[in-house]
Formats: sequence, C-alpha cells, structure tokens
Amino acid sequence: MKKTLLSVIAMAAMSATAMAADVKPALVYGTGGKFDKSFNEAAYAGAERFKKETGTDYRDFEPTNDTQGEQAIRNFASRGFNPVVAVSFAWTSAMEKVAKEYPDTKFVIVDSVVDLKNVRSVLYKEEEGSYLVGLMAGMASKTGKVGFIGGMDIPLIRKFGCGYAQGVKAAKADAQIFQNMTGTTGAAWNDPVRGGELTKNQIDQGADVVYAAAGATGLGVLQTAADNKKLSIGVDSNQNHLHPGSVLTSMVKRVDLAVYNAYNDLKNDKFTAGTQMLGVKEDGVAAAIDDNNKSLITPAMQTAVDKAKADIIAGTVKVHDYMSDNACPAK
Repeated sequence: MKKTLLSVIAMAAMSATAMAADVKPALVYGTGGKFDKSFNEAAYAGAERFKKETGTDYRDFEPTNDTQGEQAIRNFASRGFNPVVAVSFAWTSAMEKVAKEYPDTKFVIVDSVVDLKNVRSVLYKEEEGSYLVGLMAGMASKTGKVGFIGGMDIPLIRKFGCGYAQGVKAAKADAQIFQNMTGTTGAAWNDPVRGGELTKNQIDQGADVVYAAAGATGLGVLQTAADNKKLSIGVDSNQNHLHPGSVLTSMVKRVDLAVYNAYNDLKNDKFTAGTQMLGVKEDGVAAAIDDNNKSLITPAMQTAVDKAKADIIAGTVKVHDYMSDNACPAK
C-alpha cells in the first residue's frame, strides 16, 4: 500500500513537471521597440506579470522591420517555445504560415484574426475606449478644437480616430477635429519627431487637446502638447505619468491581459483557440484616471464617463466600428 501511494505521488509529480515544461513562453513585439511606453510595453508588462507570479521565464524579440516577424515566430516555434504570442496585425500572414507548420504549438496574435485550430486571436473594441477619451476631450476643450495623431495609416488606427470623434461630438456637437496620420510603413510607430511636428501644426490651428494613437511616435505628441501647455491623451499603456497635469487621460488597451492570459491558460491546461473580443464590458479598454491626472478631471467629466461606460455595456450607446465598413459617422 505504501509503495502504491508513493508511486501515485511520484507519477503526479512527474505529470506536474511535464505540464510545466510544456509552458515555454515566447513573445514577438510589433515594430517600434519593447519600451515604447505604449502598445509593446503593455505586452511586456503582461509577460513580466506571468514571470513574477509563476517563476517561469520567457523569451522575447523586438523586430526592427516588417520582415523579421515571421523569422522570429518560426524560430521560437522550432525551438519548442509554447505558446508563442505575436502582438501586431503585421504578423498575420506570418502567423498563418508558421502555425500550420507547427500544429502542436499554441499561438496567439493580437489585433488580427488567424482562423486555425491552434491560434487564439485577440481583438479589442478600441472604438469604445476612444469614445470615452473623446468625450473627455470634448468636455475639456476650451477652443472647441481637438486633434488626433495616428501612427501607421491603416483601418485599425482609423478605428481609434473614429471612436474618438464620436465621443468628442457627443460632448460638443459643433467641435472641430483635426486628424493626421504619421506614415504608411512600420516606421510610423517610432517617429516622435514627426509626431511632435504634426501636433504643433494642430495646436497652431487651435487644438487644445490632442489624442495620440501612434506607439512610440505618441511620445512626441505628449511632449509637444506639454511644451505648449495643451492637453494630450495617451494610448495603450497608462501614459498619465509621463507629463502629470498635461496628459488628460490615456486610452488603456489591455494588451497585457492578452499575453498574461495566454501563458496562464496554457499553464493551467485551459488554453482555447478562436477569437476573443475585449471591450469596455470586459475591461479590455478604459479611460485611465489616477493621481497624475485627477486634478484635470471635473466631477461632470467623471459622471459623463461613468454614464457612457454603463450605456455602452447596456447597449444604449453603440459606438460605430470603423472596421465594419471603413466609414465614420463623426468627423
């Protein structure tokens, strides 16, 4: 009886070890750098949280151009990493190729859909979070003119801008909204100088609140707004702390959850493929309010944001998704 019990315990220990060995996480960032204080850094935060909680390390890679993503994803898969998370729409075709080559490996892609049995696709309702910060921008603006600086000119970033415009118009129906995109290649995510130039141009036209959805390029937007004593809005990570008292809020996109959940789900044998959509209801997107910006948030603004959140969750406010028809009802 004692030998049998010991055998069961030993087998259980071996099984646990085997399961732990199956979790060998890898992370491929989008172009723009790991420490962009925005999209990529949110992904990094999710991986770091998993590492801190479980003691399981991970490997990551920072592509510097659009061709390195496929190489990195395939390299990780060939070396037994599992799951492999890639955080950019730019890696869609790469993910489709590599995931077919390694059917026993679990993959996750953020901001795109790859319809394979071993791939989880994580999408966000950026329009909902952008609506909330747009509402705040419209209420905070004294000139009735606000701005939006996007990174790469793609439908996903137009989606941010469209949701923002709807929120601004909900607060001020006659508001004027300036919109500029930084570029048409991956370099648009990492050009803070250009971001600053576009912001200054919008400020010169009267904008007193400017929302950046541009990765590391947005750092130039926030800096220029602060230098000109105007308000800015950060994106993806909570960027309120970068210029306290100047950043009105940040549209937080919980990319960290996509990464953390992927690793944790595989660890707990709960990984599922398919598409996940995270919006206000799922706490996937939100307007950040903390000690760095609370002095800028009036009681009326807080009330309006809380009501908008409740209405979006209830379905009484429906924010248009630009990706559904590449059109925006508010400009």
